[in-house]
Amino acid sequence: MIKRYTLPEMGSIWSDENKFRTMLEVEVLICEALAEFGEIPARAAVKIRKKADFDFKRIAEIEQETRHDVIAFLMAVGEKVGKESRYIHLGITSYDIVDTSLSLRMKEAADIILKDLKKLSSVLRKKAREYENTVMAGRSHGIHAEPITFGLKLAIWLVETERNFKRMQAAKDAISVGKISGAVGTYANIDPRAEIYVCQKLGLTPASISSQILPRDSHAQYLLTLSLIASSLEKFSLEIRNLSRTEIMEVEEYFSPGQKGSSAMPHKRNPIISEQIGGLARIIRNNAQVALENVPLWHERDLTHSSVERIIIPDSCILTNYILNKFTNVMKNLIIYPENMMKNLKKTKGLIFSEAVLLKLIKKGLSREDAYVMVQRASFLSKKEGREFKDVLLQNKEVMSHLNKDEVKECLDLKQNLRHINKIFSRLEIS
Repeated sequence: MIKRYTLPEMGSIWSDENKFRTMLEVEVLICEALAEFGEIPARAAVKIRKKADFDFKRIAEIEQETRHDVIAFLMAVGEKVGKESRYIHLGITSYDIVDTSLSLRMKEAADIILKDLKKLSSVLRKKAREYENTVMAGRSHGIHAEPITFGLKLAIWLVETERNFKRMQAAKDAISVGKISGAVGTYANIDPRAEIYVCQKLGLTPASISSQILPRDSHAQYLLTLSLIASSLEKFSLEIRNLSRTEIMEVEEYFSPGQKGSSAMPHKRNPIISEQIGGLARIIRNNAQVALENVPLWHERDLTHSSVERIIIPDSCILTNYILNKFTNVMKNLIIYPENMMKNLKKTKGLIFSEAVLLKLIKKGLSREDAYVMVQRASFLSKKEGREFKDVLLQNKEVMSHLNKDEVKECLDLKQNLRHINKIFSRLEIS
């Protein structure tokens, strides 16, 4: 295979140089297929394989005149190959080359993203284990709810990341398709066996059917998957940003020596990486919307998808790779403050156990409505007077006519409320 790049780096995959190198490999493989089927001289295919090359600057020069990048590419290759170049691009259309090349590069990009997701999963799994029993306040609507553990939060992120891995694998499979079927997909001037030959050599699946192009629903699926990955990363990053707020300070991004948080305020340690991830995720999601709009095209094909794909596909792959690695590093080096988690948990003075009291009263025979009003009244009094919820309950004759001291104590027991955390971890095979 013609050498394209030395390292499987995302930027290398999406360079213009590599695009043409990949296209050249497709062209050469088609020639070899035609030679094998006796449609062009075998010696011509050998010479094409040996001489096939191009000067990247020359392609740009020719394109200034032709206004067609594939024709410019073919002319530049022809200058290198000589008379045998007449067998190159025989019976095919531009997008036989462009789409097959694009599929190959999207497949390679997917492999990098899959590796990135595995790395993130590994870090999240390790952190979830480490903080499985680190108690903190659960929050809904930004308000303290019931106690959870930090490990449980991370386990949720882990499972979501593993779902994204499966989605990315499915998107990779969907896009790993090549087409060598001619101007409108009828193989009018090319042997269908050439498509099979080329795809096998490239590790792609021959398209079951195509028009001038591969249908764009698979490309949309791919970019939607990247947008889901980006949205998950933004979700995780947003939580880190919220938990880093001065009033909460339960976690914090690592702040390296010499790093500065603000040009004006020397004390600042901002969650800048998490914020960057949130901003870049918006671009990836917007690109997915454009990919959806590329699905409906006129007849067998129009050009409305072509120009935007040159932007949205490389950018989305590069940005997803970037923010995945950024967030993995954030998680590796995340500073965690368990003492602040416990301190914040105690701020409501036990109000986070209100549901346990409610349920205990219902089990004693009260209607849900009556029990709810009783507990709510006690909760509001505790908050208003700044008293421990336990003390308010013990001094409430209405409540204590149904419960004893031990039952109240049990309702406010952290271990009792979190007794199933380890079962969840076992179910997820994290412990």
